[in-house]
Amino acid sequence: MYLNDHLAGAAGGAALARRVSRSHRSRPSGPRLAELATEIAEDRESLREVMRALDVPVRRTKTLIFRLAEKTARIKPNGRLLRRSPLSDLLELEALRLSVEGKLAWWRTLHSVARTDDRVDQDVMRHLVGRAEQQIRVLEGLCHGAATTAFASDGTGGRHQLRAAAHRPKGWGVRFRAHSSLAPSRCAGGYGGRGPV
Repeated sequence: MYLNDHLAGAAGGAALARRVSRSHRSRPSGPRLAELATEIAEDRESLREVMRALDVPVRRTKTLIFRLAEKTARIKPNGRLLRRSPLSDLLELEALRLSVEGKLAWWRTLHSVARTDDRVDQDVMRHLVGRAEQQIRVLEGLCHGAATTAFASDGTGGRHQLRAAAHRPKGWGVRFRAHSSLAPSRCAGGYGGRGPV
């Protein structure tokens, strides 16, 4: 149950990472996000390998549910009817960061398991923990940049974007937050002069 839940979350995170990468393809952040999308897909396969080592069968129903949830979340108000809003970038990057935080939590759990179960490679788990931590650092920087753009783009000090954010669909990001050990997003923490946490 535990590993299948996380495998389903990994499938949703990989799909989101691919979509975010495509939407940033022509921007300076494009190459780094493309690299992140590749890493996140590889991490999903690493989890599959752990499940095989532990003789845990894959339950595809949960994966399909998470993929459907990821597709449904694309339909959201963002203050723009005909073109992409800077707020969309921020919301997607926040969701992606929450997904990676959840992944970090399960790698840490599996790293602990590896200390007493030689079916799980402790060195591999240590590498995956470090990679997830690096992914979070990259996404923190991208979130901070997206927040700056989103709240400065409408010339109202961000009031329009804040109203749009306040009306995002209930449950946005919950599918990732449920798998995260650090549920509150800190991506927009730069406001109030603190900078990204």
